[in-house]
Amino acid sequence: MLFKDILGQEHIKNHLTKSAEAGRIPHAQLFVGPEGCGTLPMAIAYAQYILCGNVGGENVGENTACNLKFEHFSHPDLHFVFPVATTDSVKSHATSDHFMVEWRQFLTESPYGSLFDWLKNLGIQNKQGLIGVDEATEINKKLSLKAYEGGYKVMIIWMADKMNGPSANKLLKLLEEPPAKTVFILITESTSDMLQTILSRCQVIDFIGLSESVIAEALVSRENCEPTVAKKIAHQSEGNYNKALHILRKEDDEYPFDEWFVEWVRSAFRAKGNAAAINDLIAWSENIASTGRETQKQFLHYCIHFFRQALLLNYKANDLVFLETKVPKFELEKFAPFVNGANITDIYKELEDAIYHIERNGNSKIILTDLSIKLTRLIHKNA
Repeated sequence: MLFKDILGQEHIKNHLTKSAEAGRIPHAQLFVGPEGCGTLPMAIAYAQYILCGNVGGENVGENTACNLKFEHFSHPDLHFVFPVATTDSVKSHATSDHFMVEWRQFLTESPYGSLFDWLKNLGIQNKQGLIGVDEATEINKKLSLKAYEGGYKVMIIWMADKMNGPSANKLLKLLEEPPAKTVFILITESTSDMLQTILSRCQVIDFIGLSESVIAEALVSRENCEPTVAKKIAHQSEGNYNKALHILRKEDDEYPFDEWFVEWVRSAFRAKGNAAAINDLIAWSENIASTGRETQKQFLHYCIHFFRQALLLNYKANDLVFLETKVPKFELEKFAPFVNGANITDIYKELEDAIYHIERNGNSKIILTDLSIKLTRLIHKNA
């Protein structure tokens, strides 16, 4: 994957190439950016730039053979670590090496894909992907060996925030005393769940969401999308190329998040002064709790997004509103007045707390029921 294939982020490309040309390659870097902004493709392109000696020009001269290995993500000095879970074929001690065939296919088809896309690709979206201590042991083994081609070794750790405590502590020792000519590239969407000691040993590079023009141009050139449709999708995608592709391909129909949300808020409205409606909220909570934890977290993130769109509409920021729901007889314009400055902070806090507790294996039914009852109070709070 070459830098020219990466969408946008020109200032980061320039920084990485110039630092490599000057021989200033940090042993540990942390790429931080929202979903669909290109952190993973950028990490691969940077690794290719280093390992293939592409300084001075990509894919030229004798570098061609090395670049060909990268086309299949199979360079012997390039190593990947990513969240995994047990499956029917891997019943215990799951590590990234067990899923390299699926991973290379995922990179080929969805380099801008999300963690949820990856777990869905493995058919384990009902589980939470983790980078466990077995993975840390494998990292130590791989990096203790000499580079196959005698140069650098690059270890890309995707979704590094999914490392559990023992794994993170083992990695910390490697970051403190890295083997010679070893480059770590850690990737995350949020640093809040990462050890501060790891953060302090990495050079942090912050990515931003892609511009609408970049996304629209990519949809036209790569997906043969009509320019007018591409412009609309780019506006809806919020700087997330992965989301833009999902909208274009209509791939968000597996889980009816908008129907779940509308059912939820309608039940919350009915519950005020109507004890019988609490049963509807409990039934709703049981239904959502029956899905996997990753699906629950995705849905709660969708709820945060929905409330934000309603708030923007309520305060007349119409140019920033692009949410479209297919639920009959539900209009965002009529719902928006109930989301205001008096309740939005508390609503966000409750949703984020629910995500936090679900991620830490709390009882989903209890968490969602508690969240639903709190919503009945917050949704009626006037500005």
